[in-house]
Amino acid sequence: MGDLGWVAYPKNGWEEIGEVDEDYAPIHTYQVCRVMEQNQNNWLYTNWILTEGAQRVYIELKFTLRDCNSLPGGVGTCKETFNMYYYETDGDEEEGEDGGMRDGTVDTIAADESFTELDLGDRVMKLNTEVRDLGPLTHKGFYLAFQDLGACIALVSVRVFYKRCPFLVKSLAEFPDTIPGSEASQLVEVVGHCVNNSLPLYEPPRMHCSTEGEWLVPIGKCVCKPGYEEISGACQVCKVGFYRSLLESPGCSKCPPHSVARQTGATVCTCEDGYYKIESDPSNMACTRPPSAPRNAISNVNETSVFLEWSIPLETGGRKDIRYNILCRQVLPEGRGLDECGPNVRFLPRRVALSNTSVMVADLQSHTNYSFLLEAVNGVSELAKDHPKQYVSLNVTTNQAAPSPVSVVRKGHTGKSSIALSWAEPDRPNGIILEYEIKYFEKEQDSSYTIIKSKDTEMVVEGLKPSSVYIFQVRARTSAGYGAFSRRFEFQTSPYLTATSERAQASIIAVAITLALVLLAVVAGFLLSGRGCCCFLAKIKSVKIKCVLCFSFRRCGYSKAKQDPEEEKMHFHNGHIKFPGVRTYIDPLTYEDPNQAVHEFAQEIDVSSISIERIIGAGEFGEVCCGPLRLPGKREIQVAIKTLKVGYTEQQRRDFLWEASIMGQFNHPNIIRLEGVVTKSKPVMIITEYMENGSLDTFLKKNDGQFTVIQLVGMLRGIASGMRYLSDMGYVHRDLAARNILVNGNLVCKVSDFGLSRVLEDDPEAAYTTRGGKIPIRWTAPEAIAYRKFTSASDVWSYGIVMWEVMSYGERPYWEMSNQDVIKAVEESYRLPGPMDCPEALYHLMMDCWQHERTNRPKFDEIVCLLDKLIRNPSSLKKLVNSSHRVSNLLVEHTTADGDCGTQSQTVGEWLDSIKMGRYTELFMEAGYSSMETVTQMTSEDLRRVGVNLAGHQKKIITSIQELRVHMNNSTVKI
Repeated sequence: MGDLGWVAYPKNGWEEIGEVDEDYAPIHTYQVCRVMEQNQNNWLYTNWILTEGAQRVYIELKFTLRDCNSLPGGVGTCKETFNMYYYETDGDEEEGEDGGMRDGTVDTIAADESFTELDLGDRVMKLNTEVRDLGPLTHKGFYLAFQDLGACIALVSVRVFYKRCPFLVKSLAEFPDTIPGSEASQLVEVVGHCVNNSLPLYEPPRMHCSTEGEWLVPIGKCVCKPGYEEISGACQVCKVGFYRSLLESPGCSKCPPHSVARQTGATVCTCEDGYYKIESDPSNMACTRPPSAPRNAISNVNETSVFLEWSIPLETGGRKDIRYNILCRQVLPEGRGLDECGPNVRFLPRRVALSNTSVMVADLQSHTNYSFLLEAVNGVSELAKDHPKQYVSLNVTTNQAAPSPVSVVRKGHTGKSSIALSWAEPDRPNGIILEYEIKYFEKEQDSSYTIIKSKDTEMVVEGLKPSSVYIFQVRARTSAGYGAFSRRFEFQTSPYLTATSERAQASIIAVAITLALVLLAVVAGFLLSGRGCCCFLAKIKSVKIKCVLCFSFRRCGYSKAKQDPEEEKMHFHNGHIKFPGVRTYIDPLTYEDPNQAVHEFAQEIDVSSISIERIIGAGEFGEVCCGPLRLPGKREIQVAIKTLKVGYTEQQRRDFLWEASIMGQFNHPNIIRLEGVVTKSKPVMIITEYMENGSLDTFLKKNDGQFTVIQLVGMLRGIASGMRYLSDMGYVHRDLAARNILVNGNLVCKVSDFGLSRVLEDDPEAAYTTRGGKIPIRWTAPEAIAYRKFTSASDVWSYGIVMWEVMSYGERPYWEMSNQDVIKAVEESYRLPGPMDCPEALYHLMMDCWQHERTNRPKFDEIVCLLDKLIRNPSSLKKLVNSSHRVSNLLVEHTTADGDCGTQSQTVGEWLDSIKMGRYTELFMEAGYSSMETVTQMTSEDLRRVGVNLAGHQKKIITSIQELRVHMNNSTVKI
């Protein structure tokens, strides 16, 4: 209300006047109303206004203005607008003239509402409000000026202000008062300051101040530093027993097990005594300790190799990174203590840091005592220096083994037809050397070789050709058998010949040519007469001429009807006559050297192309592993790798590779594919395709009830297709069972395991008689059990058992019956009952496969045809086996002498076991359901009262009870 002290020019222009508004409240105004005079130019200047750093300010004007039309006559000049100017300076200056202001014109101000004389009488104030902004301002302050050119105006209020973003605390960051920029769309970036024990997370926090004084676009934030947590917008210290180590952690956490935080503000918890952590352990992981010793350690000695196996420790120390170390020590004789095993001992896959719970120790000495210490370690074992190491000890004694190969063969005196040889005893004799075998042949003619024997480490080989290169190999034999042959050594005989020897040689050649002509004549006679197989052996002086000719004619099982005229041509190969276009199987045993059969039918693979990644099982001859096979120019594939255990005899090596000689002859999508063999390095390996789902019986047990009937029939069709191929090849498997069927990731079944297989001739009545050995009784046809005769028909019987295994999801045929009981039951016409939910058509096929007369059984091509029809017509699989066929113990009707059916009884427990519900036997007994008559009267409510609460189990038992009722009413078998 005081004098503002603004400057008016001229002095009789603007006047400072005090008034009251319509509410009679006093107001302070500047007024001008010289409308009665011409050419008005009245100025009003404010005091110097400090900008305080603002680059854009706002002026709010409140004023009244009189309508020119309401003024009395005689007005000189009347305006309804006025002008506003500003002038920037860096200090307070006096402006007596208006010229300085004109450069800073802001705007011409007009009124939205004007008042009249009537409004004055009614005391109505029509107040106008206008806002203008100035900027960008570059000086410390400015003046405002108002110019009147002949209006009747009253300035009621002039408010000068600027906008700013206020002080703000957000996400533990302070942002100070901030003045916006000069441009209307400009955002001013402001970096915040982390407060109260906080730190930036990833990057400093930032916000942006707009010209409207608003905070926008927050970036980044602050979080409480380790040892503190945010509560109610402030960082508070972690309490005792709690910690916070990471900025990302939401709050303080309780110390993990076996660790403590004894002070506030802990960033980590320290481990209790006897517990440890390593740097890579996360902060929220419990402190751990070394594991206890491995458990249940067992050893399996195979000659000079030991397979060690154990269970994980009882106490793992709270960690999963358990590894195992093996310490091997040899027990010295006469109690002289222990000595560490030398570097020649091999550990497969390695000696330390084993992740598996098994290891193969090879190349030990025979008849030697060894002590093995098995130690379990984990990530903190190295830290626990004061923690006593815990071992489990195994003492083993190796067996007799074949000797190791002879390493060096030396040449002595060389004659025109003889070479003197000497060699050193093997590095590891593994017993007393009984004799040595020397194998030799002329270079490039390894299909025909000679073997001689010696009890000494030297001998003279005679009867050689002059000036010829021979290959020599030597191996030793102990009571455990032969060792492997040495590598090949090349030696040449002397080139000089005497006249006598030349004449002798010429005579031998002449006799040999004559004999060859005679043999050809005999062969021709055989071809014309159609007689059977022949073998000739002739010996002329010191030269052996050996000819093995095996002709396959009708009497030997070769079908003449299958031949074309082109097939009459014979090709001699390794002593076999092969007819083009006829797919036949050649038994590797017919080769004079079975090793030659391996290289005939199996591809040799370089060991560098194979990587063993893990062990997946154990076979008869060694471990079964898997890993990638990388052949040049081909994509990498996963393969199964059968390895031959170390310390093998030559016979074991031949038996091992025999299966490869068989598999290599087969090429069918439902026969396991042989990729190749490794015979030129150790260990000897057989490489086959990898089947992800393993054996069929185990796969079905793991996936009980998970497949549709069509899927199961598709599996059976694949097996039958593979067996049809083998039968067409003239080949009998002898061990067809679900355990010998492998399944890949696409559920394709492939026949494998040819360990018991033998060749068959084309004659359907021909059979192979075994030389003894084990027979899989539950899968074998009765004539094969009784007479040891195997045919494709006996394989069909086995296929019927495989069908039963598949439809029962891997159940054991004949359950817990002994082999003798199985033989007796089958001879008395007992046949396995139909599996649960088995289609009737499939069970009829099983029964056909189990015909006692083998000639009445279907052929494999007929089986494939039938299964194809079933797959094409799924409705034929909807009818299930009659319940009378599904009494799953041995209570199937047996015909008596007079034609009546005998009767046997079944207990409640046996019935529950047959439907895999044996767990409820005691509950049934306790509830009074002790006979099958009472069981057949049970309802779903009775089952719940007994204690069968699972819906699936209730359904299975009720279904079986309903079948029992039908069986009791319709079957000749009484329960």
